[in-house]
Amino acid sequence: MIARIYCSLLLLFSSYIVFSQISPAGLQTEGLINPLGIDHPQPRFSWQLNSPKRGVVQTAYEIEVRSSSPKGKTVWQSGKQLSDSSVLVAYKGLPLESGQDYFWRVRVWDQQQKAGSWSNWAFWHTGAFQQDFWKASWIGVQTEEESRPSPVLRRPFSLGKKKIKSAYAYITSLGMYEAQLNGRKIGDAFLTPGWTSYDKRLQYQVYEVSTLLKAGENVAGVSLGNGWYRSYIGFAGQKDFYGKELALLFQLKITYTDGSTDLIVSDENWKSSTAEIRSSEIYHGETIDANKMKPGWASPGYNAQDWKAVKRMPAYAKSLVATQNEPIRKREVLKPVKFITTPKGEKVLDFGQNMVGWVKVTLHGNKGDTVTLSHAEVLDKFGNFYTENLRSAKQQDQFILSGKGDEVFEPHFTFQGFRYIKIDGLKTDPDPADYTAYVLYSDMEKTGEFETSNPLINQLQKNIQWGQRGNFLDVPTDCPQRDERLGWTGDAQAFYRTATFNFGVRSFFSKWLKDLALDQQANGAVPFVVPNVLGDGAVASTGWADAATIIPWQQWIVYGDKRTLSEQYPSMQGWIGYMLRNSKEYLWNTGFHFGDWLFYRPDDDTDGRAAITDKYLIAQCFFAYSTQLAMQAAEVLGKTDDVARYSALLADIKKAFLKEYVTPGGRLVSSSQTAYVLALQFDMLPESMRLSAADRLAANVKSYDTHLTTGFIGAPYLCKVLSKFGQEELAYALLLQETYPSWLYPVKMGATTIWERWDGQKPDSSFQNAGMNSFNHYAYGAIGEWMYQHIAGIQADPAHPGFKSVIIRPSPGGGLTYAKASLLTAYGRLESGWKKEGDGMVLELTIPANTSATVYFKTSNAENIRENGQPVLGKNGFEPGKPDQGYIPLRIGSGKYRFECRN
Repeated sequence: MIARIYCSLLLLFSSYIVFSQISPAGLQTEGLINPLGIDHPQPRFSWQLNSPKRGVVQTAYEIEVRSSSPKGKTVWQSGKQLSDSSVLVAYKGLPLESGQDYFWRVRVWDQQQKAGSWSNWAFWHTGAFQQDFWKASWIGVQTEEESRPSPVLRRPFSLGKKKIKSAYAYITSLGMYEAQLNGRKIGDAFLTPGWTSYDKRLQYQVYEVSTLLKAGENVAGVSLGNGWYRSYIGFAGQKDFYGKELALLFQLKITYTDGSTDLIVSDENWKSSTAEIRSSEIYHGETIDANKMKPGWASPGYNAQDWKAVKRMPAYAKSLVATQNEPIRKREVLKPVKFITTPKGEKVLDFGQNMVGWVKVTLHGNKGDTVTLSHAEVLDKFGNFYTENLRSAKQQDQFILSGKGDEVFEPHFTFQGFRYIKIDGLKTDPDPADYTAYVLYSDMEKTGEFETSNPLINQLQKNIQWGQRGNFLDVPTDCPQRDERLGWTGDAQAFYRTATFNFGVRSFFSKWLKDLALDQQANGAVPFVVPNVLGDGAVASTGWADAATIIPWQQWIVYGDKRTLSEQYPSMQGWIGYMLRNSKEYLWNTGFHFGDWLFYRPDDDTDGRAAITDKYLIAQCFFAYSTQLAMQAAEVLGKTDDVARYSALLADIKKAFLKEYVTPGGRLVSSSQTAYVLALQFDMLPESMRLSAADRLAANVKSYDTHLTTGFIGAPYLCKVLSKFGQEELAYALLLQETYPSWLYPVKMGATTIWERWDGQKPDSSFQNAGMNSFNHYAYGAIGEWMYQHIAGIQADPAHPGFKSVIIRPSPGGGLTYAKASLLTAYGRLESGWKKEGDGMVLELTIPANTSATVYFKTSNAENIRENGQPVLGKNGFEPGKPDQGYIPLRIGSGKYRFECRN
């Protein structure tokens, strides 16, 4: 009995010790979990601390890195580093080798100097550091049919019975590819290798494929599609923009437990043919002919006697780079919610959600029957299928049946933006059970949740997130359905901060920014779209080109990503240099600009109610803003000379603005909401003029019966500026406005994504100009930033980037009775939720370990603040500050809290 009690006590004590230790978890390499193909020589490590305690702070860490396996050679032992850094900590060990597995773990010390236990091992696989890593040759087909069916390429090879330790496939293509081993798909990514500026760099992907191999005969098979490389691209009907011939680069390295290796590469030993994919286009869709199928072509035992030899292609002359962002994967799966026979007699399925991806279908019919799936976002006012807003994009998948029972069809090298599909070619009504829609987008981690007591606001939040899903397919596109789908820089910079709340986009934008810098012209001009497929003349519009400065800076604020800021700094400088060279006496009033794109314009503007903002006034504001950001970036990067230079330039830009666009009485030459919003957001006015300018802005909003009139440029900042200058309730009134133009008008009209225009569908259910009327266009979803920051109160602290410290400052209003939001930061999940109670509110918070927060309570006296029923004044761990504009700030450490505050 005594021995049993002793053992029980020992077990309890041991459990307490383990429970008390800080155990690092959530290990990531370059922001990814166990990534394959990292080609940076100094990858960065991140981890989170799991602890239920309050006020947990890391005071030191130690990292260990080994090659090949957790028992392999130690290539870096950091030793105990006195630092609270746990995000993006750079590797500083021996030089890394190409195509090698590396394993790492970390342990940390807390504020009591107690060492925690080692984390579990994480790993990454390196990409190619040198060009001679590649032993494969580029291969393509000898001849191609005029209709350009997708080529299929195969290579049989034999393996012995030796035990495989690892097998990595390194694959890329000119055009898209889908690869198989022994008839099984390699990886779960789609639309690979993704879209980069192919004329400058091309991504390859890395896959671990040991489970797909076997002793004896094996077969590697690859299908190629046109993709962005040679599909019709842009809205000018151009195709073959990057090249005319598809090509494959394939390298499979097999390592055995005895240390020996085999290498299977693309070379003249491959053969080619065509199969069921008869055509594939980004805009127009895919045609699949089941009668052309070659069953088993990518598996052993297939007779490829009639296949043709491949040809060696010229080596890709530009930069081959590993994929650094999340690939496109299948995510949500939707089934039809309704079958509709339209007034025109069309057979239509409604999936209930405007989405991006494709439909997989099971069909039954006779040999030669052709079934066509057409895709649309909306039905017209009469309930008929509507595709006029697709312009020249067909958005159709055609499936030709073989007549052999149930036949399953699914596209490969295209994608569609749609809620509805129209089915032509069936002899009976479609069975909804036979149709499944797969949602495709870059596999970003969902990081944000937001909810309030207002169901319309909640639907708006859903629409914002679905808009981001639909337009983040390897590049941030403007829309996913018409003959465009391009990486518009203006949309991206306007929406960036909202994007960071909804999903983890650090890797996504780091990749895209590299293409922006590469496509930037030598004179510093930034293209309208990235990758640039519109030509050398489509550059340098204010508010669009400023993505070069805005996004890198915000990457630093949101993620603490100093490397991206440093890498993009020359691009930032180049853009500012362009504006400076094209200005006269620091006034930039030349060149083409989109202006406040799609601002409010009444159809019959007889009294000048159209909210026109002088384009050069906008240009001057962004000239100042970009200069401000470059100055701040220079300060972070320790470039003191640049700080002084940009500081002086900023002062001159603002002086020129005042001289050109502001009357002595403080009135702007453009009296629009956007003009005042930009002037106030970017501090273009001296402090003595700001309050009166804010009053003019508020008066303007009220003169439109509390409606916004802003376009793409002004809308992201409108509510932020109103809140900044004490007009919180007016900001809420704008958000809650339900009639056109407003954020909730599309919601009331049944939207499930964000629209391109405030009135894409008019109150009478007719449509706006079909030439530019997308119903999935995320730019106006930028209001999401204000919702997270002001309603839920989650704000980044610029003094502590990456949410190392956070500001919690909710501003209840608009009749809301509760709001709650969460954000998965690099340190862990941050939560803020409030609800009204009596004459005050309850605020519940979760602050991740190794971070802190400053919480602002709307009260005049700290005695009105209680935590778990106890006054915070004098309570250990709480530091009330001095009143600040009607708020009391309170410093807190990590942990869970429940505050009550009376007004």
